[in-house]
Amino acid sequence: MTTPLITIDADKCKICYACVRSCPVNAIQVKGNQEVPVVIDDRCIGCGSCLQVCAPLAIAYRDSRETVKHLIASGEKVVAIVAPSISGEFDDITDYRKFVRMIRELGFAYVNEVSFGVDLVAVEYRELFTNFLGRYYITSNCPPIVALVEKFRPGLIGNLAPIVSPMIASAQLVRQLYGDQVKVVYIGPCIGAKNEALRFEGNAKVDAVLTFVELRLLFEEHNIKESTVEYSDFDPPLGYKGSLYAVSNGILQAAGLSEDLMEGSIITSEGKENIMEAIREFESSVDFVRKHFNMFYCEGCLMGPGTSKGGKKYLRKTLVTDYANKKLKDFDVKKWGVDCKKHSSSIDFKAVFINDDQRLPSPPEEKVQEILKVIGKLENEDKLGCGACGFESCHEFAVAVAKGLTKTDMCISYSLKSKHDFIKTLKLTNEKLAKTKEALVESERKARQEQQMAQEALERTSSMLQKLPSSIIIVDENLKVIESNQSFVNSLGEDAAEIDQIIPGLVGADLKTLLPFQVYKLFTAVLTSNETVVNRDVHIGDKLLNISVFPIKKGKIAGAVLRDMYLPEVRKEEVISRVTEVIDENLDLVQKIAFLLGEGAAKTEKMLNSIIESHKASKK
Repeated sequence: MTTPLITIDADKCKICYACVRSCPVNAIQVKGNQEVPVVIDDRCIGCGSCLQVCAPLAIAYRDSRETVKHLIASGEKVVAIVAPSISGEFDDITDYRKFVRMIRELGFAYVNEVSFGVDLVAVEYRELFTNFLGRYYITSNCPPIVALVEKFRPGLIGNLAPIVSPMIASAQLVRQLYGDQVKVVYIGPCIGAKNEALRFEGNAKVDAVLTFVELRLLFEEHNIKESTVEYSDFDPPLGYKGSLYAVSNGILQAAGLSEDLMEGSIITSEGKENIMEAIREFESSVDFVRKHFNMFYCEGCLMGPGTSKGGKKYLRKTLVTDYANKKLKDFDVKKWGVDCKKHSSSIDFKAVFINDDQRLPSPPEEKVQEILKVIGKLENEDKLGCGACGFESCHEFAVAVAKGLTKTDMCISYSLKSKHDFIKTLKLTNEKLAKTKEALVESERKARQEQQMAQEALERTSSMLQKLPSSIIIVDENLKVIESNQSFVNSLGEDAAEIDQIIPGLVGADLKTLLPFQVYKLFTAVLTSNETVVNRDVHIGDKLLNISVFPIKKGKIAGAVLRDMYLPEVRKEEVISRVTEVIDENLDLVQKIAFLLGEGAAKTEKMLNSIIESHKASKK
């Protein structure tokens, strides 16, 4: 299985989507459930636009260096066929004969110019265009142009010039020169050529394609420098005006075809924007335009995606033309003509193209309108389109979203509106959070204050418990001591006092080990029933304990007050308490008797007064 031509490193990707916007055929997909874009290899035309705009260098193309090293190490003779644009790439090398020698130093048996292959192909174009039979053609030298037509304009396949590219013609040439068994490596500026090479077998086969960037890396790896090598020229046959192929209209000059505005029959178009428009116009209006189209996706091969970044177009163009002028100054045109005739007859220039239609079915217009509504582009005045998404119109963008090639966030205005709405919501949320924070701070302040007050109350309570003469103990549901006072510890004897020195208050001690069964069962009963036991007298040895047990937290915590009734102060207090209780009861009884006596005396007095009044009445 062939490795995809273009891949994106998810770890390096900054999710800026510049690659998505730059792709002319929407071959880079952004799904709704993922952040990092993915290249759809079947849709990719190998133009390299994404490489040019990726600042974090997260995008890479298929690396052929290991393949080339393996070919050279195999023992087979390997031929390097070098694109004419190499003179524009190596502006840091003073003489082209130096980079020829540097290529040989990598282990190549032969180094040939592709410019001679350009010359051979140029003759085929001259014959095709001058023997006009009513069909207008698009040149097929540029791999991305061929892929663009095959995948997205299959109706124009019949208009692709049926002529192989200079790379394929040169591969056939060197096998004529050196034998069918040689391996061929193309060195050039085009990454699309890596896929083009996979389409050919036999004498036309190109075993590997190295970009100029990869070539530089090999030089660096093998420590090959201009200063350490001697001159070496290309192996013959040498190219003539094919040396100008790096410039878009160089093929026309090599073919002797005119671009004269009045008489010429060919239009040259280069660069992404111009190419996309040229394809559309060729498809819709070629019978009106009545011209052949010479197309190169890049602004000349000298600016291909396989060249070093930052290259200056016009400097490179100057280097190419200077190289051609210098080379052709003493050029043997007569010998070149003989070589052309000798080799052209045995080269198969016939190119065959395939219909690899990658166009997706058009989505229902209702779905497109729904997406336009979502992104706020439903009204006509909103459909002008800023182009920042990489699509020519909002409608085209909505269609791509409906096809699943991109997502609504790619619309800058929609994304900004969403961000503004989010910022507004976030601002309101922050205001609410600020108020909540203030309330929490105030609540925390009150809580700390209440905690401090509770702590102070607890300390006061504990202090009071320690000072009470009665024994106080609090236990949990497992009858483990939570707190006790000193009186309770003292009542248990010396062993308990020693433990108290280590664990104040006997915290954690088991009540069952401290008090007898008849006492701690009262705690169990209170924890179970949640009812208070008051003033229960319990004899323990020579002691009489008065115990009151009460629930503090139902089923969880209980407390008790224990008093030794034989202690003098307790006995005195208890006697007084019980005498007071008896007196209170007697006083209550006396009050009741007095009430009854008073009531009887009143009745007697009333009866006597009645008798006296009756007696006085009888005497009268």
